[in-house]
Amino acid sequence: MSRAGRVVVVGDIVTDVVAVVAGPLATGSDTPAAIRVTGGGQGANTAAWLAEVGVPVTLVGAVGDDEAGRARVVELTRVGVDCAVTAHGDRPTGSVVVLASDEERTMLTERGANEELTGAWVRAALAGVPDARHLHLSAYPLLDAATRDAGRTALAAARAAGLTTSVDAASAAPLRRIGAAVFLDWVRDVDLLLVNSDEAEVLAGGADPAERARTLAATARHVVVKCGSAGAVWAGPDGTVTSAPARRVTVVDVTGAGDAFAAGLLAGWLTGATPTAALARAGDLGARAVSGIGARPTR
Repeated sequence: MSRAGRVVVVGDIVTDVVAVVAGPLATGSDTPAAIRVTGGGQGANTAAWLAEVGVPVTLVGAVGDDEAGRARVVELTRVGVDCAVTAHGDRPTGSVVVLASDEERTMLTERGANEELTGAWVRAALAGVPDARHLHLSAYPLLDAATRDAGRTALAAARAAGLTTSVDAASAAPLRRIGAAVFLDWVRDVDLLLVNSDEAEVLAGGADPAERARTLAATARHVVVKCGSAGAVWAGPDGTVTSAPARRVTVVDVTGAGDAFAAGLLAGWLTGATPTAALARAGDLGARAVSGIGARPTR
């Protein structure tokens, strides 16, 4: 297999406050939890996991000109991510409060300086990465009107430069607000579309993961539906569907598991791995992610 080549990731950079609760929330009272403050953001997480497995990666994003923003850039740089990141003095670095259990997570989000990401900066950043081979877009910039131009510019500029492209659909609730037809038009003809079960339901309807993947493969060349503990399915342009089970591990926190999965999938697929092999590599990283607290690799 060939080397992956450099991946450019466009997406959010945030500070995560992760609270892993042991049971139901006691509304109006106290609920015991394990709490960690870590780096987060879908784009930043995927970039960190790509660097962890040795894929050259550049992250394009925005932070506040504040202590949190500087800390996020330093920690990404330390793990091997090249950061094409702008700092904005009038907005704080984005923050997310994550309420997590061993099965699900609920997020309270302030995108902050992420909303300052512009199409002009994305275009300039891509032009400054001459060895780029692939663009991976977290859909959060597409789903927010403030940054939609940045997301659409990323895909257009990548295509013009001859890069392959992938999109992670990001989140079911904003997809519902945007509408399936509009979103699918934005991502039409991307090389790889990643969705979880909830996002697949919004975009394709139905209940069967394989059928959802085949339906979405009419828009993207390849589609992967992430089904959590039920594994994942891959639909290719010829209609062939490949299924893979999830690795059985003790789940501590599912925050960032999909981002790690995406990195593993790209690391395999971009080197010419078969769908089966790429899904296995993705599952390995996803399993590693759920085994600890937080969305980033830990050593």
